[in-house]
Parts: sequence; structure tokens; C-alpha cells
Amino acid sequence: MTDYPAPTVARSCLLRNVRLVPLTTPAPDEPQDVLIRDGWIVEVGSGLAADGGEIHDGGGRWLLPGLWDHHVHLGQWAMGKTRVDVSAAQSAQEAAAMVGDYVRARGDSDPWHVVQGFGQRPALWDRQPTTADLDAAVGDAAVVLVSGDAHHGWLSTSAFHVLGEPPREGVLVEEDWWPAFARLALLPGAEALLVTGYHQVMAEAAAMGVVGVGDMEMGEGYREWPGRVAAGLDTLRLRTSVYRQALAGVLEAGHRTGDPLDGSGLITMGPLKVISDGSLNTRTAYCCKPFLDASDFDEPMGIQNVTPEELEWLLRQATDAGLEAAIHAIGDRALTDVLDVFASTGAKGSIEHAQLVSRADVPRLAALGLRASVQPAHLWDDRDVMDQCWGDRADRCFPLATMRRAGVQLVLGSDAPVAPLDPWLAIAAAVHRSADDRPAWQPQEALTVREALQDSTDGRGTVVTGMPADLILLDTNPLDFEGDSAQVAEAVRTTRPVLTMVAGRVVHSR
Repeated sequence: MTDYPAPTVARSCLLRNVRLVPLTTPAPDEPQDVLIRDGWIVEVGSGLAADGGEIHDGGGRWLLPGLWDHHVHLGQWAMGKTRVDVSAAQSAQEAAAMVGDYVRARGDSDPWHVVQGFGQRPALWDRQPTTADLDAAVGDAAVVLVSGDAHHGWLSTSAFHVLGEPPREGVLVEEDWWPAFARLALLPGAEALLVTGYHQVMAEAAAMGVVGVGDMEMGEGYREWPGRVAAGLDTLRLRTSVYRQALAGVLEAGHRTGDPLDGSGLITMGPLKVISDGSLNTRTAYCCKPFLDASDFDEPMGIQNVTPEELEWLLRQATDAGLEAAIHAIGDRALTDVLDVFASTGAKGSIEHAQLVSRADVPRLAALGLRASVQPAHLWDDRDVMDQCWGDRADRCFPLATMRRAGVQLVLGSDAPVAPLDPWLAIAAAVHRSADDRPAWQPQEALTVREALQDSTDGRGTVVTGMPADLILLDTNPLDFEGDSAQVAEAVRTTRPVLTMVAGRVVHSR
């Protein structure tokens, strides 16, 4: 459970006639009143008197803590609103044709303008994309297509020149890709598009009942977010991470994980984020055995972006400075190496993704007290790819129930824009491991609705006095959903709050 900084703006309100969802402990059967002052719940009971602030009648609806998405690339999610969507493409030619049609319709003659797209997932294509494919469709236009997992970029020849990269035949992956990816944020007009996108996605998040996110965006969020909040982007809590490229600035400033970064109480310092290996769809997740379809791959067992020695050096710096660590590890070999470094340094924090997990590493995760920050919607997206690439180890993919039973703390997220910033989608995928009419995939690893909700509320349980007033009000109690897992998942998937409150302030209502 996290202690949040207190908001500096005093707010008082009373929620009348609400039923408490018994998420972790029993709750009264009859409706309650909830008195909020200065962003905190100060009293829960029946017949409470207002103390001069707003009064909201809940009408007997169900109250529970607001939802968190613990892994978001918020800037990329915002920019995604302006990018060409090629996620439906089933081949390199089809994706190139989609963006080619957009370029011709746009009719832009500025050779320095970069058209950006997003969403290709070439793992199941008949062949991998090439620069020539894109050039044939877009001509001299500068086009950058960000993969659906964000671990590679597919560039036209002109885009290589605009971004200062030497042209090559295939896509840019991992460490070759990150510098070019970062330069997209520096292009003319990018900041204005970003601010517009932030307003849109933060409003959408509030409508979903999201009260906070762990922002894994690259850059210097610890410097940038206080100004954004002051300019009006103040409808959710945000923990901003830092990558090794900007770590020196955080160390110099003396920011520790959990420290408030401004006077609003909404923005806090998050962890050091390190991407230790690659991804499944780009075939760069670092594994103990080769990918089953890796006969033509230069790195059949994936890529190690950071050596254990480099990672140990980084984690010792972070730990000495009071920073937690959030380490991306998708492949099982990557996870084993990362756990070794956590053990040797005494660092605290989380494993991000934990998609393919060795059985022996589950109790190690629990013993080290590390969180497993997982994105259940990825198992819907990656089901066929996992069967193709990891079919001989599929029972160790997204082992949510196994980790939870072993005492590992799970926290759910989306990895938006890789999956939508939608906690109800994540919960539904954790409950029913199938996005279509096929039976649930590895159903023994499914969570219950109660478990998935607990893993989505940042350690908060049944609403009680002393809890921060980050709350959502629902028409129904999600713990009452009945039926088989597919029916329950559909009921969860379509759930939306009638009211979302952050630090005692209503940020969404309908």
C-alpha cells in the first residue's frame, strides 16, 4: 500500500447513500455515507453531516477504490491518437499500402514532415518488413511505423535521413531503435500534438475509472510533469519513471521513489526503468531456449539489451539513491538474470511483464518481495504468437494464478499503447484467457474478479476511513457477476463508472 502526498488544495465533500464493495474485508449491508476532507476519507458511516462542501448522492450504487494502470507509456499513448493505425495489417504489403493511401490523401509536399504510424505485428506475417516495401508504397515521404510492441521501428529511406540514421534494409530493433524513437518527440509540432493528446487520453482514463498510472515514458518526466499539471493536466495521479539516459539528473536532484515532485500531491517520483531484453513479437525476448520458429533469426534466443554487470551497476546506483527499480523482463532467461541482480544488490521494485517465467523463479520473485507488473490483455493479443514461438513452454506464459498463489504481489496494467489504457480490459483478460470463441488459453492461470480487482487498486481494498479519496462509483457490484468465465469477462469488460474522484475532486461523472 502506498502513502500518497496530501493535495495542497483543501476539498470537502460528502458521498451519500453508497454501498461499499467488500473487496478485501467485509462491508456493511446497508448504504453508507463517506465524508471527504483535503483529499482523504475522514469518516464512513450512516447519517453523516456535511461540513459545507459538495454533496453527491450515490443512489445506492457501489463504491470502491479507483483503478490504477501500473505500466503506461502515456506520451506514446497520447501520440497514438495522431498516428496512422496499421494494426489490422496481415502482411508487410498491406501495412505499407495503408500508410501509402494516407500519404497520398494527405498530399503533404514538405520533405521534412514525418508521417507516423503504429501497430504492426509482423510475427505471424509470411515475411518480415523491409525498407523497400515501405518505399514502394510511400515514395519519397518520410514514414516511421512504430511496432505494436514498440520494440522496433519500420522506416522509409527518407525517414532514415530525417532522423539522422543511416538507411538499412530492415527494421530498427531495440538499442538501435531507441535513439530514433526518442527523436520523434523532438520533431516540429510534436509538443503541441502531445499536449492535445494528453488532454484526450486523460479524459478517457477518468471515464474508465483510472485514478493513477505508472508512467514508463522515456525522457525527463520528473522535470516535465509538474509544469503539465500546473497547466491543467491534473486529473490523475502519476508516478514518473526515469531511464538510465536521464538518471544523472534525478540523482543530482535527490529525488527518491515516492517523493512528491510538485505542490499538487499528484506527481511523484517513480522507479528507475531498465529494458533488459526485447519482446515476443519482435522476437527479441531473451529466452533459455530458441524460439520454435527461429531458424532464420540472427538471435534465435532473443537479445540481452543490458548485461547483468551493467544492470547491477545501475541498480546499485538506484538503491543507494533511494530509487526502486522497474526492470523489463519478458523472456525466461532475462527474468532469471534480473532476479540474480535484485538478489545481489538488495534492490526493491518490480519485474515488468514477466511473460515467460521459469517455474523455479516464481518462489524467488516472492522471496525477494518484488512485484510482478503484468499486462493481461497481452495474452489475448499474443496467444497465437506464443503458440507459434513458445508452444513447447506455453504453460509458463502469463502464469498469473501460479505467481499469486506463491505470494507474489501482482499489479495489473496495459503497457499502452501496446494495449488500450483500459483496466476493465485487463481484468477481463485475467479472468477469461480468450478474446474470441475459442476455449480459454491455459485456463488454470486465470484470476477471479476479486483477485484482479485487488491487483488493480494499488493495494487499496474495501473503502475505509484514512484512505485517499481516489474512488469510483459503479452501478453494480462487480463481485456479483455470475456465469462462466466468458460471461463474467464480458460483464467486466463493459463496466464503466458513473463517477470518478481523484484526491476528493470529481474528475468524471455521467
